Amino acid sequence: MRAGISLKDKVAVVTGASSGLGEQFALVLSEAGARVALAARRTDRLEALAGRIRSAGGEAITVRLDVNDQANIEAAFAEISAKLGGVDILVNNSGVSRQARITDTTPDDFDFVMNTNVKGAFFVAQAAAKDMIARKVPGRIINIASVAGLRVLSQLSVYCMSKAAVVQMTKAMALEWARYGINTNAICPGYIETEINRDHWATPGGQKLIAMLPRRRVGEPKDLDGTLLLLASDEARFINGAIIAADDGLSVT
Repeated sequence: MRAGISLKDKVAVVTGASSGLGEQFALVLSEAGARVALAARRTDRLEALAGRIRSAGGEAITVRLDVNDQANIEAAFAEISAKLGGVDILVNNSGVSRQARITDTTPDDFDFVMNTNVKGAFFVAQAAAKDMIARKVPGRIINIASVAGLRVLSQLSVYCMSKAAVVQMTKAMALEWARYGINTNAICPGYIETEINRDHWATPGGQKLIAMLPRRRVGEPKDLDGTLLLLASDEARFINGAIIAADDGLSVT
């Protein structure tokens, strides 16, 4: 268990847990003592992650979750409630992107990004909040936005729009759900190296981008551990509606 912050007896749901940041978030929360519900469409990857958590002495279940399917969202949270007894922490992490110039962006591209990053995130947070409100427990909702929600990134117009929406969504939820003891905050990561983009950073284009960053480096998933644990814990009881840039200074350049 991580020193300083304990999430013992808390139930945490991590969406998009099958890879990348979601996988790291789930491991960190489990190490801090939380019982973790791993949610994603790729259940084979989830089972492997659950095995790692159990081997380390943690508790994890896997739940198939397609954030674009409202019935599936409701069924997934019902399953989590039945197996773990309700939700205390949601890490709302599912997200997708499409790179294209605005003039080349298709309606399908637009819907693909907005449906997952905005609509899906909204209704997953709604499901978690309904559970918390019904059980009358203080909760923590952590929306994973992006530095792209704070500044414009080239050829990522729809992605930037979607993450800006997540920023405003977070503030609206923080205001509306404060009376129920639910704290809703967002993390805006900068460039983080994951298995999806690892090869890109070694290319000339990737190296050129790194050279333009404030400290000429990209982050690792573990660089978000401290921010995540703080927002998930009781130590964050006075933090609500915060939009935290964890981007190595990129958003202020």
